[in-house]
Amino acid sequence: MKLDQVINLHDLQTMARQRLPRMAFDFIEGGADDELGLRNNREAFERWRMLPRFMVDVGQRDVSVELFGRRYSTPVGISPMGLAGMFRPGADAMFAEAAARHNIPYIMSGASNESLETAARIAPDHAWFQLYRTLDEGINEHLVGRVRDAGISTLVLTVDVVVNSNRERNRRNGFLRPFKLTPSIALQALLHPRWTLDYLRSGGHPMMQNWQPYAAAGAKADDVADMFGKLTPASNNTWHSLEKLRRWWPRKLLVKGVLHPDDARQAVALGADGLIISNHGSRQLDRTVSSLEMLPEIHAAVPDTPLILDSGVRRGSDIVLARCLGARFALCGRPMMYSVAAAGSAGVGRAIGILNNEVDKVIAQLGCPRFEDLSMDYLRRA
Repeated sequence: MKLDQVINLHDLQTMARQRLPRMAFDFIEGGADDELGLRNNREAFERWRMLPRFMVDVGQRDVSVELFGRRYSTPVGISPMGLAGMFRPGADAMFAEAAARHNIPYIMSGASNESLETAARIAPDHAWFQLYRTLDEGINEHLVGRVRDAGISTLVLTVDVVVNSNRERNRRNGFLRPFKLTPSIALQALLHPRWTLDYLRSGGHPMMQNWQPYAAAGAKADDVADMFGKLTPASNNTWHSLEKLRRWWPRKLLVKGVLHPDDARQAVALGADGLIISNHGSRQLDRTVSSLEMLPEIHAAVPDTPLILDSGVRRGSDIVLARCLGARFALCGRPMMYSVAAAGSAGVGRAIGILNNEVDKVIAQLGCPRFEDLSMDYLRRA
């Protein structure tokens, strides 16, 4: 399949599957344990039906969204996703470039391969940064200072990774640290020559550039990855950690991974400017509730706080549902990784355009010409 034949996000997934070795594709696709959560994330959207209104002038439509003082062209951003450089060299920079070009936010992962300074240079008004708090408080404070000095407007603290989860696809494929070349992996590489050539031409395992300054002089990519694995996850994260971060960080601060209404209230009380309702794409706790099913309760708990939905978004109609249930915005993860793996920056642009067009068509058919005017009036439970 070629990019000009792509008509939905599922097609980009197909393209990525064709280009990537199985171990790499499974890393993106997989969840935790039995992967029940992956199915639940999608089924949560299927529990709702849309109730359209007719005889409404929808000749002029507006899918733009105001968020934290900036108006974005479409109500979707790029979720933070680590190790993107494994699937396409320079992928983090491609995300940043596409976000700036299409006027949407891109949250650079704390486990990215490119540096946060690079993202800030490419997309000064559109790059946000996700922080994985480490066991070294000195590194935490220094990293936050780098984000501030780079001019990044929004810092995102992820709180739902307290231990490394059981991702069985990765274990079966040998896609683990320390990485060992096995006959199976060598065969996969030979069967996917385009990816393998890109990987080898770029120098092999990509450097985690944000963490390179904290490693020993001359540390190689594997050394830096091992250091990151020892420092994270920080299982001692508490509300005190958020209080400290709020003192360090002078700009917009979001908390990602909130699912309980009481946690939402506490985060806002401690200074969070917004919340990302997320179950980490069901890559952590397999039997967790879906983000969408908790969205109405969290919206009721903190009605004046901007909420962003993450996990399970695959269609523009999903973004419309999220807005009706109280989210200001939505993030898209795996499909964006598929898109960059399949076709680089052009693939990401194609994914953004598809979602934008789908949102536009859905609000027209609902009889609501402005995305921001959507409400529960347009929904009924299945």
